[in-house]
Amino acid sequence: MNPPSPSEPSAAQTVEQRLHYVHQDGQQVFRYAVRKMEEVCQELLRRNGLTADDVALLIPHQANRRIIAATAERLELPFERIVINIDRYGNTTAGTIPLATRDALTSGRLKKGDLVLFAAVGAGYTVGAALWRWAY
Repeated sequence: MNPPSPSEPSAAQTVEQRLHYVHQDGQQVFRYAVRKMEEVCQELLRRNGLTADDVALLIPHQANRRIIAATAERLELPFERIVINIDRYGNTTAGTIPLATRDALTSGRLKKGDLVLFAAVGAGYTVGAALWRWAY
């Protein structure tokens, strides 16, 4: 049965068939997220004549610890140069990178002059990365 159209009201049958739930293929999303985060980071570093060795910290979107770890592994970044706080806050959607940045600052892991790589994959399969020289 096809999902109900917006003009079709919910009915016992459509609810029983779980047609009113969001469905996701977790493995496919995982593979996509890791591949795209690594690609966008590598391209950004390449365009700037840098490598992962130049990066002081990777501050990724905190959607899933396994995605973060697999991305870091592909980038050949040691775990101690990755900021992870999903274990404390969960996935706070658009707030994950600002919160992780704040945590890196308050813990002394982010210092003036550090090269910081921010990366995210989000809803709608959007992908982005930014490279900053921390000035504060």
